[in-house]
Order: sequence, then structure tokens, then C-alpha cells
Amino acid sequence: MWVFGGRLHPPGTATVARVRDGTVLTTDGPFAEGKEHIGGFSVIKAPDLDAALEWGRKLARATTLPIEVRPFREDGDH
Repeated sequence: MWVFGGRLHPPGTATVARVRDGTVLTTDGPFAEGKEHIGGFSVIKAPDLDAALEWGRKLARATTLPIEVRPFREDGDH
């Protein structure tokens, strides 16, 4: 059963949140490397990138996995 569809901005727009030594670090750039794969995803509605990154930090703490934060493209985005 189809649920929804959408496009993401390119991987170069991504910010990654990951836990290192108990601290959540954020870095620019995509997460995926040759041996990496997407194990799941979460869709949130956030007022801005800062709010979305805060959710990414929370998910990174909860899962201890790197979390890639990337926006959906809106109509008219190129």
C-alpha cells in the first residue's frame, strides 16, 4: 500500500548528528559511505533547520547511530 512520496534535497545539503564520547556532534555533508545503508527514517515537521537538527540530536542520543538531517523539497525548490 502506497503511503506518501517526496523528494529530498541533494546529499550535499545534509547535516549529520552523531554521538561521540557522550557528546552529540553535527557535521556538514552526507552520512552514507560505501558500507553504510539506510536502516529507517523519520519524518518530522520543524519550523527551521535548527529545530530539525535538535530532533536529529535527540534521535542520535536515543539510537546511538548517526542521523542524517535533510529537508524535503517543496514545490518550486530546485
